[in-house]
Amino acid sequence: MSLVTRIQDSAWLQKLLREQATRRADRFNRLDPLEAQRRIFRTLLETAAATRFGSDHDFGALHYLPFDVAYRLYRKQVPIRSYGEFARDYFYRGRPASGAGLSAPGLDNVTWPGTIRMFCETSGTTAPTKFIPFSEEMFAANRCAALDLISCYLAAHPRSRILSGKILYMSGSTSLTEVERGTWSGDMSALTLRFRPWYLTSFVEPPPAVSALPWEAKLEAMAELLLADDRIRVISGVPPWMILLFKHCAEIGGKPLRELLPNLELIIHGGTSLAPYRHEFEQLFGGDLPHLLELLPSSEAFMAFQQPGEERMRLAPYYGTFFEFVRFEDLDAQGRPAPHAEAVPLEQVELGQRYAVILSTCSGLWRYHIGDTIRFTSLSPHFIEFTGRDRFLDKLEEKVTQGEVEQAIARLNRETDWQVGEFMVGADVPNRRHQWVLAVRNRDREGIDAAIRILDGTLCGLNADYATFRSQGRIQAPEVLLTPEDGIYRWSRVERGKLGGQTKIPHIDPTPDSSMIASLCNFHLQADTHSSQPLR
Repeated sequence: MSLVTRIQDSAWLQKLLREQATRRADRFNRLDPLEAQRRIFRTLLETAAATRFGSDHDFGALHYLPFDVAYRLYRKQVPIRSYGEFARDYFYRGRPASGAGLSAPGLDNVTWPGTIRMFCETSGTTAPTKFIPFSEEMFAANRCAALDLISCYLAAHPRSRILSGKILYMSGSTSLTEVERGTWSGDMSALTLRFRPWYLTSFVEPPPAVSALPWEAKLEAMAELLLADDRIRVISGVPPWMILLFKHCAEIGGKPLRELLPNLELIIHGGTSLAPYRHEFEQLFGGDLPHLLELLPSSEAFMAFQQPGEERMRLAPYYGTFFEFVRFEDLDAQGRPAPHAEAVPLEQVELGQRYAVILSTCSGLWRYHIGDTIRFTSLSPHFIEFTGRDRFLDKLEEKVTQGEVEQAIARLNRETDWQVGEFMVGADVPNRRHQWVLAVRNRDREGIDAAIRILDGTLCGLNADYATFRSQGRIQAPEVLLTPEDGIYRWSRVERGKLGGQTKIPHIDPTPDSSMIASLCNFHLQADTHSSQPLR
């Protein structure tokens, strides 16, 4: 008998687990985030003092000092680094840090004590594969974050049935590379699935054989599994891929989604903002959405999650990571902290200010510029809004942010019947305009003028520089191209070799020469002259 069945058949065991979840949620809600950050800062310095990095930066002399003094010296002695700088200075010291055939570095007491046995592979749009160290301490910290999230949910929903059900985890690639005996690299979701506690196995779907399938076959198998197993009560994944899964369920089942999935209780989403997709989620479920909880996970650290009943995520400064923040205005043209940029700890952040996030972690990243930006919408508690990557539309000097772009699409979905499922925007520099490629269900070309007015008008209302440049004629009206509902996913598979799972479509072209939006536009124009089968 599986553990799921035992819990399902045992009222006293369910009662015990609920009581434990309530106590855990109560403890979580009493935590002091500022005190937690001071404690984590001290612990990180003390733990890594004897590593090569700790020796280079005199950690041994810092962790005894009062926080204010130690942090001031830490900020002075440890520069903010990108992944490339870490790779050059520490991960691949004395070896090329990029190029074909590059594998995870061997790290033994380099930036974190002991040998790092796990590396998260992340591939950027403009950079080669990164190998992010993922220590046992970080693995444990992520597990604590997941338990706190679920405990808070159960405490807020005493009649929840997720304890006697399963979670469908829409992972990325599940293949792992054994770099050397006992050391593995791969997608973070693959590491999480491979090394999860044994007692969680019966709670997690799909089975390994399905997880290992190519994306299109995996999507088909997950849809059939979701329709067949009424014990699946939670789904976790990236919004656009969940939409594809739900659409496929509706196609197979031939009924409204809520009738097909009556026991689906909770959707946990992250990786990209839900805002551009929320309208489509509501349509798919006929307005009767399951509960939604947003998280902000990454290969580097667990950063935030949403508590039930709250509209925004809270920063989660309790899980082995010390946070610093650099004002968005202090980033250079490449989106990196400028030489004069001054970071501040959590206790000094300002309400409404947009910040780039800097991390020091229990995996041995120190003052690491992760590339995400957030805005604090409250300081007690620390509610945040994920405002995207630190890249922005700036080829025409306008500095339009990802959050502003996504608000424009959300408005377009509210005010038109196009139902934009996926999109990308970039700069057409020769013509001094933005190019938007929208993947839509209804390709009503007669509505393009209205779409241009909505997108253009929304950005003018949100971004003063854009509004000024438009009024001066320095930026022309945008161009809008429509592609079929699966068009951008098809381009991603053919041109980028990336599709599904945890893979995300950049909403803003991150390439320095606008080559990504040009590639997508060219693919769109070629595809418009050929018929093709729908992508699943």
